[in-house]
Amino acid sequence: MTDAALPVDVSYPADGFTLFPDRSVVALRVNGELRDLATKVEQTDAVEPVGIDTPDGLNILRHSAAHVLAQAVQRINPQANLGIGPPVTDGFYYDFGVDQPFTPEDLKAIKKEMERIVREGQRFVRRVVTDDEARAELADEPFKLELIGLKGGKEAAEGASVEVGAGELTIYDNVNRDGETVWKDLCRGPHVPSTRTIGNGWALTRIAGAYWRGSEKNPQLQRIYGTAWPTKNELRAYEERLAEAAKRDHRKLGKELDLFSFPEEIGSGLSVWHPRGGVVRQEMEQHALRRHRAAGYTYVYTPHISKEDLFLTSNHLVTYKEGMFPPIVMDEERDADGHVTKEGQDYYLKPMNCPMHILIYRERARSYRDLPMRLAENGTVYRNELSGALHGLTRVRGFTQDDSHLFVTPDQLEEETTRVLEFVISMLRDFGLEDFELELSMRDDEKSKWIGSDEFWEYSTNALRNVAHASGLKVTEVPGEAAFYGPKIDLKTKDAIGRTWQLSTVQVDVNLPERFELEFTDRDGQKKRPIMIHRALFGSIERFFAILLEHYAGAFPVWLAPLQVIGIPVAEEYADYLGEIVTRLREDGVRAELDTSDERMQKKIRTHTTQKVPLQLIAGEQDRAGGTVSFRFRDGTQLNGIPVDEAIRRIHSSIDAKTLVDSADDLA
Repeated sequence: MTDAALPVDVSYPADGFTLFPDRSVVALRVNGELRDLATKVEQTDAVEPVGIDTPDGLNILRHSAAHVLAQAVQRINPQANLGIGPPVTDGFYYDFGVDQPFTPEDLKAIKKEMERIVREGQRFVRRVVTDDEARAELADEPFKLELIGLKGGKEAAEGASVEVGAGELTIYDNVNRDGETVWKDLCRGPHVPSTRTIGNGWALTRIAGAYWRGSEKNPQLQRIYGTAWPTKNELRAYEERLAEAAKRDHRKLGKELDLFSFPEEIGSGLSVWHPRGGVVRQEMEQHALRRHRAAGYTYVYTPHISKEDLFLTSNHLVTYKEGMFPPIVMDEERDADGHVTKEGQDYYLKPMNCPMHILIYRERARSYRDLPMRLAENGTVYRNELSGALHGLTRVRGFTQDDSHLFVTPDQLEEETTRVLEFVISMLRDFGLEDFELELSMRDDEKSKWIGSDEFWEYSTNALRNVAHASGLKVTEVPGEAAFYGPKIDLKTKDAIGRTWQLSTVQVDVNLPERFELEFTDRDGQKKRPIMIHRALFGSIERFFAILLEHYAGAFPVWLAPLQVIGIPVAEEYADYLGEIVTRLREDGVRAELDTSDERMQKKIRTHTTQKVPLQLIAGEQDRAGGTVSFRFRDGTQLNGIPVDEAIRRIHSSIDAKTLVDSADDLA
C-alpha cells in the first residue's frame, strides 16, 4: 500500500480499524501476512485490506464462526474438551471430546447459544504466550496440550495449522463489552473484529465422528460441521446449491441408473461397475486412448503389486506408508519338517504408477533423441484410506489413475508442459467442461522444505509460470504449496451448478530421476538427468466419472449415454418396423434397443425418460406408412415424421458432435 493510498487524516502508528473503517474489511495483509484488523501498523509496512467476500476473508469468517461454535458447546457442556476447528471448503467444523454423541436436539440448543454469542459482540483479542503459559492456561484441555507439544512438527493433525505452527504461540481471548475475558482458545488467527461481524449468514449442518489427528489409534471425537457466509442471502443461495447437489449426488444417481455399487462382500471403498456404468467408463477410456495416441503417447501396462524395494527406492514407503496397505509376505520356502529354508519378502499393492514407469525408462540406455518420452497407463492403484474418509467414487481404496509420465530434457520442459496443458484442456472440453482456472504451486522461502538447486527451482517455476499465463486462463500463484521436489500446475473447473473441482495436475519432478539414477546421453555425449513430468488428466477415472455424473445430473450427452436410443412402438404390430431401424443403428455401432415389454406406451416413455435415455424413437401407423419415425426427448418435446435415413443421420451427428441433446431444438 502506498502513502498516497492512505486516508489523509491517519497518522502512524495506527490500527486497521482506523485505516479501513469499511465494515466489509475484516482483516489486514501486513507485509504479506494475514493479521487482525486491530493490528498496529507502521508507516513502512505494506498494508492491504482483506474483504469478507475474498477467499481469505471467508476463511477468517468461518474460522471465527468455529470459535463461536466451540464457545457455545462449552457454555452448555463445560466438560467438553476442545479439539481443532479449521475453516474448510464452504464452511468450518470443530471437534469435541464428549461423553455422549451429539444429537439433533443438541444442535438446536447449540445454535441458540451461538446466536446469543454473536449478538453479544465479543471481541477476538490476540495474545502471545509461551509454551508453559499455554499449558498452564489450557491444563484441562488434553488435545490442546498435545498440539502444543507438536508445535511446528509434521505430526500435527490435519487442520491443526490454524492453532499451532512454526512461529510464536498465541491464544485468542473472547472479550465482552465490559472488558472481561469470557472464553479462550489456542489459535494462530486472525479473526474477525467481533462476533457481531459473523452476522446471520451461518448455519450448523451436520454431526459426524472423527478420530483425533486422523488416526484410528486415537480417540474418536464428535465433529460438528457448519457453514458461514457474509450475508443471509448468500447462505440461502448456498443452501439451494446444496439441495441441487443432493439431487445430483453420484451415489444416488449411480443406484437409480444402475451404474455401479459397493458390495459389502467385497469391502469398503471398492467399487464394481455394472453394465451401464461400464459402457460410460469404456467410452471415456477409449476416447482418451485415441486422443493420447494421436498426441504421441505410448500406452504401457504394469503390475498391481511389487516387492518393497521398489517403494523404498521411490520413498513411498517412507512418505506414504500410513496410506499404503500392509505388506503381503511371499516367496517363503519351507522344508518337509516345516522349517523356513528361504525367508519371504514383503510385497505391497502399488499406491502410484510412477515407480514402474521409471523402470520402463531405465530398462535400456536413452539418448536425447528418445526424448520427450511419453508413457501413459490406466493403472489401478490402492490407498488405505480411513473408512470415515471414503465417499462414493470420489474417495475410494482402489481406483484407476489415467497416469502419464513424461521424460524430457531441461530445454524441452516449457514446450512440453505447454503441449500437456493444451492437451488436457482440449480433452476436458470434449467431456463438456468449459470453465477453467489454474493454480501455480511454488516453493516459499523456507529452504529446508525443498530439495534441488535454486537454479532448478527458478528455471522450472518460470517455465510453468510462462505456460500458465500463456494459456489465457486465470492463474493464481500459491507460494509454499509445491511438492518438496518441484513446482506444479493444478487445473480447476466448475461444474453445471458452480462447484469447483480440482482435476488435472502437471508436476515437475527431479527427485525420482535422481533416486533411480535415470540418465540420457545428450548431444555433447555427456550423461545427464532427465526431468520427469507427472501428469494426471482425469486424476482418477472413478472420481472423474462421479464429477461428470453430477455435472450432467445423469443425463449424459448422446456419445456417453449407456443407452443412446430406445425404440418404443405405439403398439405391438409396429415392433417389427421399428426393430429393423434399431437393428440398422446397432450395426452402425449405436447403442440402441427395442422395448418389446407388455407395458403401455406411455409407461415405457416415462420409464426411459426416468432412466435419462437421450433419444426415444417412436413409430405408429403413420410412420410405418410414410417410412418415418418420431423422436421424443428428455424434456418431453418431440419431432414427428422424420424420414428414417434422415433420423439415422441426425443420430450419428449428435453422437459425433459430443453435445447434449435434451430437446427437439438440440437435434441437428
